[in-house]
Amino acid sequence: MTDKDKRFPLTLSSLLSKSDRGNAGVATPRVATPQTATRNAAGHVAPVVRVAEAQERRAAELPQRQQPLVSDSVRRAMVMRLSAQGIKDTMVLAAMEAVQRHLFIEPGLAAQAYVDASIPIGYHQTISKPYIVARMIEVLRNGGVLNRVLEIGTGCGYQAAVLSLVAKEVYSIERIRPLHELARTNLRPMRIANVRLQYGDGMLGLSQAAPFDGIILAAAGLEVPQALLDQMAIGGRLVAPVGARHQVLQLIVRVGKFDWTHTTLEDCHFVPLHSGTV
Repeated sequence: MTDKDKRFPLTLSSLLSKSDRGNAGVATPRVATPQTATRNAAGHVAPVVRVAEAQERRAAELPQRQQPLVSDSVRRAMVMRLSAQGIKDTMVLAAMEAVQRHLFIEPGLAAQAYVDASIPIGYHQTISKPYIVARMIEVLRNGGVLNRVLEIGTGCGYQAAVLSLVAKEVYSIERIRPLHELARTNLRPMRIANVRLQYGDGMLGLSQAAPFDGIILAAAGLEVPQALLDQMAIGGRLVAPVGARHQVLQLIVRVGKFDWTHTTLEDCHFVPLHSGTV
């Protein structure tokens, strides 16, 4: 591994200069916005193209027996299914088509990569099914611009990769160190410059990079931690599963300094949200 390889994905500490650490003075990277998979394929130089090319190179390095699902047609079929399930945001659909989900799971489970199901990634955690990833990001984006997004629960890094194509900056926290390292390993070959990974307690958020105009949780608590609500920008949106045995997706919008609205979206099922690090 070269020194250049070690720089991706970026950590929060590498992003902030010494004078800036501890505050939210983060420069916004220049990131082209993907519109649709068709327009990207027509030659637009955009993150969706760079990610796809990086993943194709990585897939080509795998033994042939580990490449059952690298064809573009498989991902297109998944995107068509997502559209039929009600996902309408073309930017989200383009991102889902660009990111190769099978590269984020164990080779032995690759045959299930594009089935609409969650898949184990170890440590009692899962990679969310494609529909729920697309649905949460679509609700988070709401047809607007996402500048700074916080993800709670990096897992294997798949959702962070998708988010990187629809947001200018993505910060992702993982409390399980081996999964944090797995995500770094998965994302490193893709050279995604607008994702910063952090090992830490996601329930505390990331105050040094706040405020966020989007926060997304990949684990369910009985309620959304107040620390995360406080780190939302005015007008910001938070999407999270809430509940114990019966869980629902909840959209929270910050409408004032001390005011938030809550909307229940649909039933869901996620691993539980825990505090601390392991």
